[in-house]
Amino acid sequence: MELRHLRYFVAVADEKNFTRAAQRLHIAQPPLSRQIQLLEEELGVELIEKGSRPLRLTEAGHFFHAHAQELLAKAAELKTMTQRVGKIERTLSIGFVASTLYGLLPQIVRRFRERNTNVEVTFHELTTMQQIQALKDGVIDVGFGRVKSEDPNIRRIVLREERLIVALPSNHPLASSTDPVKLLDLQMECVIVYPKAPRPSFADQVLAVLTERSIAPHKILEVRELQIAIGLVASGQGVAVVPESVKGMRRDDVVYRDIADRHAISPVMFSVRKLDRSDELQSMLSVIYEIYDEVGLPYVRESL
Repeated sequence: MELRHLRYFVAVADEKNFTRAAQRLHIAQPPLSRQIQLLEEELGVELIEKGSRPLRLTEAGHFFHAHAQELLAKAAELKTMTQRVGKIERTLSIGFVASTLYGLLPQIVRRFRERNTNVEVTFHELTTMQQIQALKDGVIDVGFGRVKSEDPNIRRIVLREERLIVALPSNHPLASSTDPVKLLDLQMECVIVYPKAPRPSFADQVLAVLTERSIAPHKILEVRELQIAIGLVASGQGVAVVPESVKGMRRDDVVYRDIADRHAISPVMFSVRKLDRSDELQSMLSVIYEIYDEVGLPYVRESL
């Protein structure tokens, strides 16, 4: 059994269709079907229910699928980490959600660069869920996101909990007062949420905050990204619930107001590959906590 056999089976199990799996793997369907058949013969068990449409896994198939995914992720992680160790020129690739760029991330990266002049830093704008896959694929080394999710191959640290605020058109009645906005005041509004996909996302966090308080806005508008949401707020299309750091996105036609509910928060997540404890990541985490201390942000210190 080779890693390619695991990749073949995972693709078939994910797609639930041999044709789509073959397209995903860029191979012909007959050889793929034959490889799965040989895999079953080697294991001595059926992994796929015969004749099922759409394709269904047997109990053994579900077990094999879960562990094959884990092994493939660990193999990719091992490859990436070994390549990093062998490189004379060090690199650190950062995945981020847009809202973190309006917070402390630029300051954190600037100080990291000052202390690690031999490390080349690159950036990739990705949703939190995209960051998880990018970590597994070795595309990024660390992700700054918003959504709490579990993955056995990813180490996730909650850096801090950030308060949510409301972005309003400058001519909105609620914008005329500096008082915090009550979430109930959004009941009759069009609430703009982002990102539309992939889910779960920050959009689901906002919707959960409203649902938990039995608030059903007049209309929900889902858009692709933060910049579009703020642009639509400026045009008077609706209002948006965003992280407090988005105040850094200054516009004359948008006003930001605090939310009266102090429990309306969003986490800032730090995600890395589970086995990766490189000097670069240790340095990055140290810089983060150092800056949090300087600006007086509450947090619970964790280590890799």
